[in-house]
Amino acid sequence: MAADEFTEFHDELRSVAGDLLAKDREVGWAMLVDAGWTGLEVPDALGGAGATFGETAVILEQIGRASSANSYLGSAVLAGGLLNLLQDSQIRDELFTTVADGPSRLCAVAGDFVIDDGRVSGRAEFVADAVGADRLLLITATGVAVVPPTGLTVQAQPVVDETRRLAAVTADAVEIDQVLEFAGDPAAATQAFHDRAAVAIACDSLGVAAQMLTATVDYLKVRHQFGRPIGSFQAVKHACADMLVAVEVSRQLVAEAVGAVSDNADAGVAAAMAKSYTCLAAVDVAGKAMQLHGGIGYTWESGIHIYLKRAALNRSLFGSPAAQRQKLAQRYR
Repeated sequence: MAADEFTEFHDELRSVAGDLLAKDREVGWAMLVDAGWTGLEVPDALGGAGATFGETAVILEQIGRASSANSYLGSAVLAGGLLNLLQDSQIRDELFTTVADGPSRLCAVAGDFVIDDGRVSGRAEFVADAVGADRLLLITATGVAVVPPTGLTVQAQPVVDETRRLAAVTADAVEIDQVLEFAGDPAAATQAFHDRAAVAIACDSLGVAAQMLTATVDYLKVRHQFGRPIGSFQAVKHACADMLVAVEVSRQLVAEAVGAVSDNADAGVAAAMAKSYTCLAAVDVAGKAMQLHGGIGYTWESGIHIYLKRAALNRSLFGSPAAQRQKLAQRYR
């Protein structure tokens, strides 16, 4: 089915998500479940919508636009995506149901973990939404270890972006509930997980940049100097044009990466391009937004600092722009 056939559905999903997130920046897990967002990519036979990453990407962009604080990334997008990479099993199906229906919450953890004699050891840094998760899915070279938080050390890690909840997860010979095997080659599946995570962050950064452009243009229309809107000044127009170009290029790169993930294709190149460009662009656009708002842009009341901090953290999560460009260079050698 052609992508444009989903346009109307995506527009409706975008509108509903925008309205919900506009009411409250902090959205609890129960509200995400009630909205049906956590189960978008869960098979319909297991209580989900049976949708694709294309629909998840719509929600991710709107979350970025609202700079929303919630557990959607780690407990739905990454955990659900990881389960889709595993072999069919009763345990996997039960975990899928957990993602779709709650009330318990999962967390996907990518780090340096090894399994030895039914126990797992290792550590991961800056894990999204690990604090408060009921079960953690630790990715190893041979499969995914399902463990409860008891026995693990889950320590919150303060970051510049206060809308994110990141943590360090340490396992020291922790007993495993279950080990789930990947449906295909473990190395390829692990790479697919990382590509998905990179694209998810790119979607969020696209939302951040788009919202900063919208907010800036709206402000420039009403702020007057010398008897005219400051948006009418040539230098300001040029700055806004640069912001628009950055957002539109980001949108195209993100769309290609989302399509690759949705089609279960090799998304490595598209993900690296989208992540590196979009996350840098979001920082630049948010910085320009702060400048173009003038003095008020540097105040807490404007809220622009929230978006700038989120863009700055997104730039580092799941591979910095430099690391992504290095991956691209290695592919083309």
